[in-house]
Amino acid sequence: MEPRRWLAAAVLMCVLVLCSGRELKAKDAPTYDPALARTLAEYTSAVYTADLTQLFTWTCERCGDLTEGFEVIELIVDVKNCLQAYVGFAKDMNAVIVVFRGTQENSIQNWIEDLFWKQLDLDYPGMPEAKVHSGFYSAYHNTTLRDGVVSGIQKTREVYGNIPIMVTGHSMGGAMASFCALDLVVSNKFCPQSKIVGDWKSSMIGHNPWEELEHLKINFRLKDVKLMTFGQPRIGNAVFASNFNRSLPDTIRMTNSHDIVPHLPPYYQYFPQKTYHHFPREVWIHSVGLGSFVYSIEEICDGSGEDPTCSRSVSGNSVNDHIHYLGISMHAESLGHCRIVTDDRILQYNMDTAGNIVLFKQPGLSVNELHSAQ
Repeated sequence: MEPRRWLAAAVLMCVLVLCSGRELKAKDAPTYDPALARTLAEYTSAVYTADLTQLFTWTCERCGDLTEGFEVIELIVDVKNCLQAYVGFAKDMNAVIVVFRGTQENSIQNWIEDLFWKQLDLDYPGMPEAKVHSGFYSAYHNTTLRDGVVSGIQKTREVYGNIPIMVTGHSMGGAMASFCALDLVVSNKFCPQSKIVGDWKSSMIGHNPWEELEHLKINFRLKDVKLMTFGQPRIGNAVFASNFNRSLPDTIRMTNSHDIVPHLPPYYQYFPQKTYHHFPREVWIHSVGLGSFVYSIEEICDGSGEDPTCSRSVSGNSVNDHIHYLGISMHAESLGHCRIVTDDRILQYNMDTAGNIVLFKQPGLSVNELHSAQ
């Protein structure tokens, strides 16, 4: 039996080398950092904390280990649409972290079933023939999340400098995170209009003024935004995916074994221009091995976004694989409706007429120091 065990181990090692190294030498492929993936998975897990006071003060059970010492600057809760995101500063990474929560429905199965019937129905601005899922697009662009997230990023960078921005999210939160990251690099929300106009006027001589203005706008767009999502659904067609990849070439999209959500909305290979299409680059977590020699690997897939040898090679029928990534739970602590802050005595917050809440504090000031100042 012993020689057989050694033979099985040798075969397994060959499989591991072939699978895990297949795309490591691909040109223009983003660098996959397993340690960063686990850290961002912990940040994403924390957003599912039911007690928002614990989340805002970073004292929740999931707010430790690789994310210890994180400083939440802004926490946005869209009560009507049951959406949530937070923005803060990670000192060890010297970066702004932006995290979006996934669906908080009583039954995730209902949400999954809905995705089978969703159709491409919105033209993405500035991208001819690029169509996207209007529900995911609107969840970020047409709710309180967008303004709250941008405000949190601006506050954080005003204090800590023009540090990189890491955007992440799980499930539907991954879809919103994707639209957020794209928004940050293609919009001009971080470019003061007076700065654009002032520089434009000073450089008009000898140039087409409108071309020059557009050039200045592009130069002021954010260039240090990175995105990593977990178990996100498809959000647009192939044209959108191609444009997305050009704008955010360092994106990593994590999928886990038979997770059902990355298979939705369905991909119809015979209608490539009319169907939903993932943007690259996928990293597929799955198990390989023989007998008792089974290991979990993180396979870097090809640059198509729809690598047939990665998650598309399996049935994709597991909800359990959707709520566990890298050994970290992505499951909500509460299956009920949106939870509001349980103790607002130590927190600053604004509430609009619709009941939406934005919790905030001055960057660099602890919650206890904020309470003392109040």
